Amino acid sequence: MVEEKEHNDNKGFRGEMTFWDHLDELRGHLVRSVIAILILAIVAFLNRHLVFDQLILAPKDSEFLTNRMLCKLADWLAVDALCIDNLSLDIININLSGQFLTHLYISVAAGVILGIPYIIWEMWRFIMPALYPNERKNSRGAVLITSLLFFIGVLFSYFLIVPLTVNFLGTYQVSDAVANQISLKSYINTVLSVIFAVGIVFELPVLIYFFTRIGIVTPDFLKRKRKYMFIIILALSAIITPPDIFSQVLVGIPLFGLYEVSIYISNRTTRKIATQG
Repeated sequence: MVEEKEHNDNKGFRGEMTFWDHLDELRGHLVRSVIAILILAIVAFLNRHLVFDQLILAPKDSEFLTNRMLCKLADWLAVDALCIDNLSLDIININLSGQFLTHLYISVAAGVILGIPYIIWEMWRFIMPALYPNERKNSRGAVLITSLLFFIGVLFSYFLIVPLTVNFLGTYQVSDAVANQISLKSYINTVLSVIFAVGIVFELPVLIYFFTRIGIVTPDFLKRKRKYMFIIILALSAIITPPDIFSQVLVGIPLFGLYEVSIYISNRTTRKIATQG
């Protein structure tokens, strides 16, 4: 009864708000998020050498941590295709303002990535008043888990998928007569798109949790689609890695493991809903 009363009081508070009141409240959360992104972007802008030389451009070098580790793994497994020891891409800029605009672009992107926990927290503050007390309790730690999954995806992408992608695409040739000259814009767009895409993919357990809560997916559905997901993951791994089975396995296993975790979360959520019902 207490929970019901609290929820009714809460709904009454939100019910008194008009559409424009909600919009104004949302605007406040968005403005604060944008300010946080701009502050972090300025910090990234002022640390140009760290952001570019030691982070963004590092995966194209043979001395990058992942590339050296893959060479050691190649020696141990006697699979030369795994080793990236001759990767030396020359990045060129062909636009007068290209480097400055890229500097701004990367700074804002860094601000978004670093500001994800705060952005999620602001969105959570906007959504939270509309939830039941038990929903708030069950969603405790949502900001931390969502942020953590995103950063795990970013790190996984940066240290594994990005080097493999850069190596494959940067050295691929249709003919020896055609040399690769990689533009700065092309390199940056490839790296950022891979990082953001994988970061979002790692949010799959969170999405599955909410989809299970509202009845869109079930554990049985996910289990039935496991074989199709396995094929999709293999195809994705084959696209973004060099043409050898070991590289595909290195990328495919974590992604498939993520899907299995999603099934576990869906199953646990379904049991919890049945118990509460």
